[in-house]
Amino acid sequence: MTDEPKFLRLTVELTVEVLDVDALQAAALAEIRHPDADLSEEERTEQAELVSSDDSGASALQWLIEPDHVLQLVDHITEIEPREAVLGVEPSEGPSEEEEEEHDHG
Repeated sequence: MTDEPKFLRLTVELTVEVLDVDALQAAALAEIRHPDADLSEEERTEQAELVSSDDSGASALQWLIEPDHVLQLVDHITEIEPREAVLGVEPSEGPSEEEEEEHDHG
C-alpha cells in the first residue's frame, strides 16, 4: 500500500417535504438574528431578505443545517478521517419514483 492519501467523496441526496414554509422561514430568521451568528448587520439584512423571498424554503433550510452535521454520518468509522462537508439545498419536484418504490415495502 502506498503512503499517498486516498480520498473518497460521499454523495447523499435527501428529499424533504416542506410542511410549513412560514415556520421554516421563521426558524431560519431566528438563526440569522441570533447574537452568536457571525454576521454583520448588512449580512443579516441580506440573508433575512433572501430567506423571506424564497417561497420554496430552500434558503431557510440551508440556514438550519450545518455542513458539519453531515460529517456525523461517518464519525463512527475509525478507518477514515472526515475532511470536508459541503451542503446545497435546492427545490425539487418531489421524491423520485425509485424513492417511492423503496418506501412501499410495508
